[in-house]
Amino acid sequence: MPDFRGFTLIARIGLTCYALVHLLVAWLAAQVALGDNEKADKAGALQIVASGGGAWLLWLIAAGTGLLAVWQLVEAVRGHRHAAPRRRWVRRTASGVEVVLYGLVAYSAGKIATGGSGKAGSVVATVLAEPWGAAAVIATGSVVIAVAAFLGYRGIRKKFVHDLDLGGTSRTVRRSAERLGQVGWSAMAAAYGTVGAMFIVAAVEYDPAKAGGLDPALKTLALQPYGQALLLALAAGIAVFGVFALLESRYRRI
Repeated sequence: MPDFRGFTLIARIGLTCYALVHLLVAWLAAQVALGDNEKADKAGALQIVASGGGAWLLWLIAAGTGLLAVWQLVEAVRGHRHAAPRRRWVRRTASGVEVVLYGLVAYSAGKIATGGSGKAGSVVATVLAEPWGAAAVIATGSVVIAVAAFLGYRGIRKKFVHDLDLGGTSRTVRRSAERLGQVGWSAMAAAYGTVGAMFIVAAVEYDPAKAGGLDPALKTLALQPYGQALLLALAAGIAVFGVFALLESRYRRI
């Protein structure tokens, strides 16, 4: 991907939008924990953006995060050549995961900007009706859990630091980036792990209502023993990820 000022500016705007979306998701998750019937996922967060800023802001989010997805797709296919061979596959895998994360936000923002609901509609019921449906849904849940495990590994081992240009910054900034990233990525791993687990539960129980993304997963979590405390903790972790993403928008290597 060429390095020029226009691309760098739009990419950093996209990272900022990505951060703000996650801060809104954290706020919505906290509302669910406190008993409000909010839609605690990226689509719900973007609906708030639509009601407050209008379609132009959604298109800005879609353009910025869409460009980030394309950039990371190029990185996943042919990038990270400067990395050591034994680490290159990890960097490319991380880029592949970010293609999905950025792409989902871009798709949802564009869908809502054009008057849609921001979600493709549940196909789990249709899939489960097929003879191979349960196996397919279980496989999907397993893939999501595997991605969650990778996000947790990325956070705990501080692999995200390789994507930041912290040279010349103070020790406080470096330590803050590391701690925020560790907590934030671990919280995202827990969130996506919950989604993957709910897909598997939906297949085992033949109950498609239990699958469908972050919102039903978090609402199911809220109904469990100590669910309110767990959900508030998860909301705090997602908020930390949002703060980290704001820091990343300034120091990400582009």
